[in-house]
Amino acid sequence: MNRQKRTVFYLSDRTGITAETLGHSLLTQFDSIEWEFINVPFLDNIDKARTVLKQINHATECDGHRPLVFSTLLNPEILEIIKQADCRIFDFFETFIRSIEEELHQPFARMAGRSHGLQHHLAYFKRIAAINYVLAHDDGINPKNFAEADIVLIGVSRSGKTPTCLYLGLQYGIAAANYPLTQDDMPTIQLPQVLESVKSKLFGLTLTPAQLHFIRQERHPNSQYACLTQCQHEIRWQESLFRLFNIPYLDTTHISIEEISAIILDRCGLKRQLYG
Repeated sequence: MNRQKRTVFYLSDRTGITAETLGHSLLTQFDSIEWEFINVPFLDNIDKARTVLKQINHATECDGHRPLVFSTLLNPEILEIIKQADCRIFDFFETFIRSIEEELHQPFARMAGRSHGLQHHLAYFKRIAAINYVLAHDDGINPKNFAEADIVLIGVSRSGKTPTCLYLGLQYGIAAANYPLTQDDMPTIQLPQVLESVKSKLFGLTLTPAQLHFIRQERHPNSQYACLTQCQHEIRWQESLFRLFNIPYLDTTHISIEEISAIILDRCGLKRQLYG
């Protein structure tokens, strides 16, 4: 059976992050469609708008279906040009802003870039500080400073500690350190000494041996490090450690970085530091 092909445009006066995030969240609910995504950020003048109008109409001709257009455009002249295209427009501001204006008895500012700009300076610098902390305490670096962490992720190599820490810093302003559990730690089921003073901040990441084998095989094919037997041994050992020392942990095999981070915050009672 041929899959329906549909082109999706994300249009914005600024970065397009909001349009893309909201649009993508909606489209994940629809299966068996071959999506082609086109991002058009900084759509801020009439000439650009006319070029995009032609792109949209061309996509309609090629696909045999009109494209979906997700928009956070604020300039009414530019939006009016886009509305002339043969497409279905989903204007996020038009959908929500009028009812919010009515409720607040105040017109909206009609200023692009506010959700991802530098208006909230304290939040911006807190984000940078959190990212710097993550980078300076990745993979067990500077464990003497783990006391300053909001959370310390632990797990065997390639269990997702670093990307999760970076996401926690970037999206939530969380100072996240991580420590790798290695072969040297495994002769006994004992917590590494450098972690004993921060036991209350520990959170473990685990996954199935098969998934760990797949990830390591991509990095070091056919090595002892990547073999399934080694992966099984390491996962059994670390999960025994987590249970013995009552360290909360999460199986990340089928969970995205975004979900992992949200679950960690919820289970550990951590508060989002960034709202701006």
